[in-house]
Amino acid sequence: MATRIAASPKKTLVDHIRVLARPLNSVPSSITAAVPGQFAAFEEKHEPAPTGPSPPIDLSDPGRLFASVPTTRLIHSVANLHAAAVDPLVDLGIKVMTSRLVTGTGPARDIVIGAVKRTFYKHFCGGEDTVEAAETVRQLNEAGLRGMLDYAVEDAEDNPSCDQNLEAFLQTVASTKTLPQGCVSFVIVKITAICPISLLQRVADLLRWQKKNPEFHLPWKHYSYPILSDSTPVYHTPAEPEPLTPQEEANLLLAQERLRRIGKKCEEYNIPLCIDAEYTAVQPAIDYFTYSSAMEHNKHEPIIYGTLQAYLKDAKERLLLKSEAAQKMGILMGVKLVRGAYMTTEAKLAHSLGYESPIHNSLQETHDCFNNCASFMLEKIAGGSGAVVLATHNVESGQLAAMKARDMGMSSGNHRLEFAQLYGMADSFSFGLKNAGFRVSKYMPFGPVDQVMPYLLRRAEENRGLLSASTLDRQLMRKELWRRLRTAIL
Repeated sequence: MATRIAASPKKTLVDHIRVLARPLNSVPSSITAAVPGQFAAFEEKHEPAPTGPSPPIDLSDPGRLFASVPTTRLIHSVANLHAAAVDPLVDLGIKVMTSRLVTGTGPARDIVIGAVKRTFYKHFCGGEDTVEAAETVRQLNEAGLRGMLDYAVEDAEDNPSCDQNLEAFLQTVASTKTLPQGCVSFVIVKITAICPISLLQRVADLLRWQKKNPEFHLPWKHYSYPILSDSTPVYHTPAEPEPLTPQEEANLLLAQERLRRIGKKCEEYNIPLCIDAEYTAVQPAIDYFTYSSAMEHNKHEPIIYGTLQAYLKDAKERLLLKSEAAQKMGILMGVKLVRGAYMTTEAKLAHSLGYESPIHNSLQETHDCFNNCASFMLEKIAGGSGAVVLATHNVESGQLAAMKARDMGMSSGNHRLEFAQLYGMADSFSFGLKNAGFRVSKYMPFGPVDQVMPYLLRRAEENRGLLSASTLDRQLMRKELWRRLRTAIL
């Protein structure tokens, strides 16, 4: 089947990825990218690392970890996390949510959507609009955590859709004014939501071809940090692309203006903007948008953060290149570091085109890359020239970063160091980090249930591996529930 994908002349690379990404039924967006789905793809290990007698993150006392969590919330969380760890149930849920029962109309659809809203949606999402999301952020704030607001829209196909998404992002930024200062750590934006996906593919192709042939001229290109490294794969673009048409150049300017408006709004409201990473076929274009915007807004404080996926073999090299460029230009570099979310899709696509996967060959190599990049960014922060969001559910990585931060005097709420986990996942880890004195955020998607459905499908698929490989969170929650039950009885 892979050779058929490679041989189809009428389909774009984005079309291939849409096919390969199923059964998730959509082109991924970040959050584990991460998602928010980007935090979890390589996060099998939850066991605390053997870091000596006094690790910064203490996960031994469930009562202390979940002191701020109501019993009803704990029961709901345990039930959903257990369900997400049962493979047959996940398979059935994915099948139902991608069937005509949901994609069609009628009472059956309403029943399914209602069931999803009361279970997985409630667990993994912050609400249907900015009002509900703001209330969820308030609850997080009461528990000592912060919220990363992600209006969970998928790929935009045309300018009207991009304009509609722009207004939603601007409204999301404006909604932070109604909340206590500091309880929203970031607003999340996906470039695929404010620039037509076909144009992003074209821009990415042209940037890759220029990497192959430095004399290849791109008249529309502004100066930015380095986007590609010598080890970055460029197999997505096998032949010289056609130049952008006048209309495509006009659409590119429109997309850049959308990001500029969001960046200015964030700067006005003093809320950092984090731009999610995507799959490698369009990532060069996303980085081009991100770095150009960072050069405009990050002169005094890191307002614009890009996302680096550590499961890519070229991740560390690209981090070093852009860090060096930012330092030379006097720009503060903000990075959200994740492991990555599109491992299967990337491997299948590379194989179908006859190339080696851009993903590290082993899980340990990915862990090492994440930890090395995290260490590098912590040193940058200590030198006053960077900021990082360590978006991970992996306790070992968290312990290593926390120890280094503590040794460098960065705990106690350093505003350029943030840990992050997905909303509804790794709560014990989040509270452990918070109790250790670090700033901790939950990546929180929100939006109408049917609009957020692709995100929920990714959560279900990612949780299959994440939760079946480790039971730490569920064990701690169950212990706390039994403790509360015994206390109530006695």
